Amino acid sequence: MNETKISQQLTAVVRRRIIAGSEARFEELMAEFIAFVLRQPGTRGINVIRPAEGSRDYTVLDHFASEADRRRLTSSDEYRVWMQRLLEVSEAAPEIQEIGGLAFWFTPPDRPLLSLPSTVKMASVTLLGVYPLTMLFPFIVNPLTPGWPYWLQGVIIAALIVIALTWLVMPALTRLFGKWLFGST
Repeated sequence: MNETKISQQLTAVVRRRIIAGSEARFEELMAEFIAFVLRQPGTRGINVIRPAEGSRDYTVLDHFASEADRRRLTSSDEYRVWMQRLLEVSEAAPEIQEIGGLAFWFTPPDRPLLSLPSTVKMASVTLLGVYPLTMLFPFIVNPLTPGWPYWLQGVIIAALIVIALTWLVMPALTRLFGKWLFGST
């Protein structure tokens, strides 16, 4: 993917606190909402980060090919109906932050993102996360899949790298390098 396409991508980070006792209903609604969003043009995926033990705070990451794709979705009547349905099980309107490119990896989980780190800092931390995974996963996957087509092994390796980066490595590196990335505030 070229740099222009990456820079046009948009991730909406939606934080929402659910009314106590409404968690099961929210999960049902989210399953339907996810199916709706994934049918929309330009949608690249949606992830739900469930609350930690004792919390009712959900975070949803909606990934779009471009800002225009997100605007098309959010301006639709069906989307507005969904937002109202989800609000019925929420304590308040959600906090929504839109982040371009790969910067969503650099969103501190415990505070709003005031400004993005420099591109050099983001690239450096991403390289620090990607490089060990590109060495580790082929070492593990290739011996377990002898005789498989090379392209299929590559898809499995790429999927494992993306999963590890998104849910394990980048959150850990963002915490570890937080002061350097975002400053001390």
